[in-house]
Amino acid sequence: MNTSGPVDQGLRLIPFRGLRYVPERVGSLAAVTSPPYDVVVRPDGLHHLESADPHNIVRLILPQADTARDRHRQAADTLDRWLAEGVIAPDPDPVLYVYEQRNDEILQRGLIGALALSPAAEGIVLPHEDVMDDVVADRAELMRTTGAHLEPLLLTYRGDGGTPTGAGAGAGAVIDRTVLREPLLATTTEDGFRHRLWAVTDPSDRREIETDLARHQALIADGHHRWATYLRLQQEQSAPGPWDYGLVLLVDTARHPLQVRAIHRLLRNLPVSRALKALTGHFRVQRVEGPLPRALDIVAEAATAGNAFLLAGDGGFHLVDRPDPTLLARTVRADRPEAWRTLDATVLHSALLDEVWRIPDAPEHIGYIHDTAAAVEQAERLDATAVLMHPVREEVVRDLARQGVTMPRKSTSFGPKPATGLVMRSLTLD
Repeated sequence: MNTSGPVDQGLRLIPFRGLRYVPERVGSLAAVTSPPYDVVVRPDGLHHLESADPHNIVRLILPQADTARDRHRQAADTLDRWLAEGVIAPDPDPVLYVYEQRNDEILQRGLIGALALSPAAEGIVLPHEDVMDDVVADRAELMRTTGAHLEPLLLTYRGDGGTPTGAGAGAGAVIDRTVLREPLLATTTEDGFRHRLWAVTDPSDRREIETDLARHQALIADGHHRWATYLRLQQEQSAPGPWDYGLVLLVDTARHPLQVRAIHRLLRNLPVSRALKALTGHFRVQRVEGPLPRALDIVAEAATAGNAFLLAGDGGFHLVDRPDPTLLARTVRADRPEAWRTLDATVLHSALLDEVWRIPDAPEHIGYIHDTAAAVEQAERLDATAVLMHPVREEVVRDLARQGVTMPRKSTSFGPKPATGLVMRSLTLD
């Protein structure tokens, strides 16, 4: 993310002793990785990952037990056992890591390290979404109990350069030099992404990174709840220490632009027939022909003229657009910028969920699903309603964050996201 000028105190990324799987002790590195905890589609995705390898990281980030306390204790016991058995081991020295993700269309490289925490008011790390207190509380208890950061957040900043050239100075130049060496690990996950990880050990390289990052601020692309958790746990400490830093992946979007996708809603207790009936007089509703990609194209076209959603769950697709202006005037806050007031997520939560459908924003009523096809499948299986969203443009996200305005939670999905399980951070080793 670009700053309008130099920041007094910018990003500070420090080395740490990464916890990593020992390749000889697991079936494959790919088999022990997972998407971030909130991207795993449960229960099918959870079961798939658990069966991929008995040491899959999902047993730590999404442990299964009857109570929250038992889940967190189970994760901690599992991590301790894997460390004792040598399944996971700490690297010998604190380092920064260069991390690469690549498929046939995308190349993304960034730095993994422990980032100094700062509240949003300081303007160093900027959130762009609200968070849910119950999720933050759950992640906080998991981190307390395990004493570890199990998956890196995805943060972006906007550096000075363009595409990687292998020349110049700064963090990007260090990355370009580092990827010419043999990596610490290389694996290909089932989504087709190839992952590589290197250690940055040279003190001069670290100083070059430090000097460069100190001039920048970052946008939280993925991991708002975990960042809020970092801050909450930091506030609980009485003295400086490892809780003052959080595990992150920093990506320069001037060199590696991220993709922005939507996060869809699953309205568990609302059949499509009831959802459509309640919309009468408030939105235009049209049935559109599938298959799903064609229906999504229709929504994308409608979104160029204003708010538009696609409802699914009854075997068909329904375009919902052209909201009644009087409904919006009555339900959407007027004390926010126009860009915020016209967001699809704002209209969905303020006008549809709160006013038209009267659905509480609680996990038992609303699920948040990244995968479009999975959202439709779950809605059809549960006789529920999937609300399929159109992505927000990255520049809108950035501009609102600069103004200190947060978007409704789960408004965006930036990617590609780092694979969970390639490197973790212990809070007892730093």
